[in-house]
Amino acid sequence: MVFDLVLDVTITKFMKNASPLDEPLPSVPSVAQQFRLRYGGPCRVFRAPGRVNLIGEHTDYNDGYVMPAALDFYTYVAAGARSDRVISVHSLDFDETIDLELSALAPGPTGHWSDYVRGVAALLFGSGQVTTGANLVIKGEVPIGAGLSSSAAIEVAAAFALLAVNRTNLNRREIAAICQHAEHEYAGTKCGIMDQFISCFGAANHALLLDCRSLTYERVPIPDGVQIVICNSMVKHELAAGEYNLRRKDCEAGVRILQEHLPDVRALRDVAFDQLQHFSRGLPERIYRRCRHVVSENARTLEAADALQQKNLNRFGDLMYASHRSLRDDYDVSCPELDVLVELARKCRGVFGARMTGGGFGGCTVNLVSAEAVASFQAELSAGYHEATGIQPAIYVCAAADGADEVGAQPA
Repeated sequence: MVFDLVLDVTITKFMKNASPLDEPLPSVPSVAQQFRLRYGGPCRVFRAPGRVNLIGEHTDYNDGYVMPAALDFYTYVAAGARSDRVISVHSLDFDETIDLELSALAPGPTGHWSDYVRGVAALLFGSGQVTTGANLVIKGEVPIGAGLSSSAAIEVAAAFALLAVNRTNLNRREIAAICQHAEHEYAGTKCGIMDQFISCFGAANHALLLDCRSLTYERVPIPDGVQIVICNSMVKHELAAGEYNLRRKDCEAGVRILQEHLPDVRALRDVAFDQLQHFSRGLPERIYRRCRHVVSENARTLEAADALQQKNLNRFGDLMYASHRSLRDDYDVSCPELDVLVELARKCRGVFGARMTGGGFGGCTVNLVSAEAVASFQAELSAGYHEATGIQPAIYVCAAADGADEVGAQPA
């Protein structure tokens, strides 16, 4: 999973306008128009969605199960060819242009928004898929710093654009894998593949039950009459980036210890709950709690998929609440603001379930809400959260959307 780990100054800038509903959505023509103003010539426009994870948190980098849905707000990239080996990238959100020389893209994070494009360009260049430069104009709807995978959206949209400009093709699994590696090597986050995968493979009105080891997936329909409502806490605590990588190290340490007794274990997804309990005495207390979250979360995710298939929303909601407790108590990635949002949601009419989503330490909660109760839920939760914290949340009523695609070509 990718947790939008950018510099706090960048997050603060975007949090002021976090909701994609606060301003008109960027249309394909407007992104293309900005391209023509800056670079001239024709362009093609691509988009990739953000995502919310309904359940299955911190399981993806443990080869486990996740259940994300692509969301109906996007990052757009307008792209045109160049004759040299320079990728010129202009961000409309940051009002900044960066020129990247393809043959001089060293790995390693800088904390700059361009790390995501730089990583994708470097890996595509290194694999021979991209050989010439491009002009890119980028505009995002996905709130940055909210745990809704703005980083994966920009990576995937940029990858589609660069491949198209170079007239080369990769399948969507290959694109997702390259974008994941870009996150590792150029942004410094050792994420799983969930965010990039759902940005490529999202399906309207469906979540995906994804096996992060085999990359096989099953589309799970979201029942009619229920809405995905995301509540942005409007906080992002500074320790998120380092703590995420520490959680991964804790899980890897647990696997090494368990392998002394269970040699066939490759990752925590291979450990049954009774096995973990049986060998718990050999695990340091913190490592045991980390493992307990992942092992139990995998089981919850599989059960949640069955519940959603059967339209048993009450059971699905119970599993969401259990997931949040586990993330709070065993994985230690929640924070007071997220806990307040979940407890407020629990008291609202028409709410089936709520939990933190994303890496934690701030960001968002995801709520499954009866469509008829959405308006009252927004009002009650907004008022209650402001009273408890002094912060006005941003609330997004979302639909599950399709994955990345080309959305238009614009002549010069």
